[in-house]
Amino acid sequence: MLTAALIFFTLSIVTGLFGFTNFAVASAGIAKILFFLFIILFLVSFLIHYTRKIDNSSKSLRGK
Repeated sequence: MLTAALIFFTLSIVTGLFGFTNFAVASAGIAKILFFLFIILFLVSFLIHYTRKIDNSSKSLRGK
């Protein structure tokens, strides 16, 4: 997903240089949406992993 955001960002830069402003704006908007979606999914995944790690370590301490 981050790769797609980078591709759309690069596409918006290139099309902006050539004067296709409408396409550049659309590509930049898509890149922005994908980037923020990636950040949100990364944070959710990190929090789930972190809470499971804490939960697993507390279970192993109770067993000893």
